[in-house]
Amino acid sequence: MAYYGKCIETVIEQLNKFQPEKDSPEQFLEATSTALQTLSPQKQAFILELLSGCLEYRKLMAVVVDAFYVRAGWLCPRADYSLFQVICYLAMFQLQELGFQLFCDIVKAQPVDKMHKFLGFFFNPLNLCSWIKDEWSLIYETAHVKENWIDPLMSGHKWLLPTLPSRWQPEVQELIHQLEEVMANQLPLSKTKARVTEPKEFNLTVPRPRAIPVPEPVPVVAKSKPVPRSTYQPPKEQQLLEMAKRFNRWKAEELLLQANIEEMRCAVPRSQGKPPMQASKKKLQLQLMPQIMKTSKLTFYKPSEVPVKLNTAAILREGSLYQQQVEKELQRVDQLVDGAGDFSEFLEWQKKMQAKDREEELTVGECRRLLGKLSREEAILARQHVMQENKQKANQKKEETAELLQQCAERRLQEEKSMKELVEQVTEAQKNIKLVQMKLLKDRRQTVQEVMEESRELLQRSAETAKEEQKRRCELISQLRALETQPMRKGKLVDLTQIPGYGLEGEMSVVELRERLALLKESQRREEEEKRDQIIQGKRARSQELQNRMEQISLCRAAMGRSAALRWEEKKARSAAPGVSSQDERVLELQRKVEEKVAERRRKQATLKSVPVPAPAPASRPARTKAWAHQEQQHWRDLQQSRERRLRTLQLSTSAAGHGRRQEAA
Repeated sequence: MAYYGKCIETVIEQLNKFQPEKDSPEQFLEATSTALQTLSPQKQAFILELLSGCLEYRKLMAVVVDAFYVRAGWLCPRADYSLFQVICYLAMFQLQELGFQLFCDIVKAQPVDKMHKFLGFFFNPLNLCSWIKDEWSLIYETAHVKENWIDPLMSGHKWLLPTLPSRWQPEVQELIHQLEEVMANQLPLSKTKARVTEPKEFNLTVPRPRAIPVPEPVPVVAKSKPVPRSTYQPPKEQQLLEMAKRFNRWKAEELLLQANIEEMRCAVPRSQGKPPMQASKKKLQLQLMPQIMKTSKLTFYKPSEVPVKLNTAAILREGSLYQQQVEKELQRVDQLVDGAGDFSEFLEWQKKMQAKDREEELTVGECRRLLGKLSREEAILARQHVMQENKQKANQKKEETAELLQQCAERRLQEEKSMKELVEQVTEAQKNIKLVQMKLLKDRRQTVQEVMEESRELLQRSAETAKEEQKRRCELISQLRALETQPMRKGKLVDLTQIPGYGLEGEMSVVELRERLALLKESQRREEEEKRDQIIQGKRARSQELQNRMEQISLCRAAMGRSAALRWEEKKARSAAPGVSSQDERVLELQRKVEEKVAERRRKQATLKSVPVPAPAPASRPARTKAWAHQEQQHWRDLQQSRERRLRTLQLSTSAAGHGRRQEAA
């Protein structure tokens, strides 16, 4: 028993080493035979026979073992995969040679619970008749599977092991019962208290006592300079800035008081209801009041009395516009005085021509509308014609698809025949591949050895270069540390009255530089005061100019408002007059064509309705006709609105142009 147990262990160990993606079975068997030369020839023959059978029929056994892990052995570790493969092979192919007693001893030597689960799963008749038979038929032919494996398993209606004679049926059942009894009689492991781990000291060497270090001499520190008094005193520049701020604030308050006393008349708002005398009295009172009281009071205006505040650019722009208009009017008056002619006849002729142009535009708009309607009717007729053609094309397409399907079925049969021939050719070619693989493996091993030797040489070279670089860095670090330990002079005396003497133009000492900067600041302050006075004078002159412009703008606005009111009244009177629509020959011709197209479309619709056509949803036809009628009405309504809008814009543009020409003539 120990003899076969060791053999099975070696087989399991070799199966775990086998990798189907990289190794071929023939090479693997050769390698194992060379490794097992130390064993006896009987052991070596048994191991190689068992290993070659497992490798040859590994697909059949993989079907059973994979399904066992999925359905019944989900608690079994994956490390026992090779064990289940060996037991499955022994039960299928080696039971007659080994004998049933030796097979039982091999099974009992393995873990009981795993063997019980696997044998019960493998010998289950439902599994053998259903999915095991189907999976094996995918690998080998169905007749071969049924004759060699399924029928021997099903002989005697006992669902026992394959190739098993009928006299061993009760022994197999007894083996399964014995495994169940062993599992039932196993005592549960007693829960003993775990021994507490007792820590032990490490046997370390006792360190030597440290020697007392020699005391280092105390370094003599140089006496530091005392902190200057200026550190705890505020700087003089800050005091000068505060004095300048106070002076500027006092000057600004003085200017504000002077501006409030000399305030202009236009700066005080005056209501429209009060007389000017009361406004002047209020102005005097406001001038006598201090500025703080005036700013604290809030003024509230009605929505109609809110003053519009214009900026300087707007005032100047509007003033220049009105000035240009006044200059043009004066030039026109001068021309009339010199004897220029009147434009009344020209204006009448211009009105007539504009009316003709307006009528022409209306006729053109009507023609466009009728052309759009005509194109719409033609499009509907074309759509009906296209629908009839599409129906004919669909019938032809169906016939063509039926013919194509028949041709595809014939091609598929031919392709299946050609594929079968290809499979046979490939199986014959695979037999000759093994020799080529052996040659490739030898070439690869040689290249790998060459690459390994080259990599070793490169590693040695890189190690030597790294050592040299490390030595060079150590030397540089020692040199830098020696330089750092050298003493350096830190202090330096500075004389502010001494010139540096670099040989540059305009060299001076620090004291002279400070004096010159003070003089430059004083000159800049004087220039700033002069510029400030000039700016104040310019602002006063500009405010006076803006006041004059505002008065001129108010007069011009009043005149423009009166002229705009007169223009509006004329426009209303002109728009109230009814327009006369003219009839043109082109419009009548287009209306006649549209009526003919509508009649033709209705005739075709009547013929289409009379022909019985199978419709998928007859209940939706009235809704569709209603939607079509509503869409048509909306289309004509939009066309009518666009025509009215165009007419309105033409009237407005002509009236504005005529008014402008009248103004120029006047």
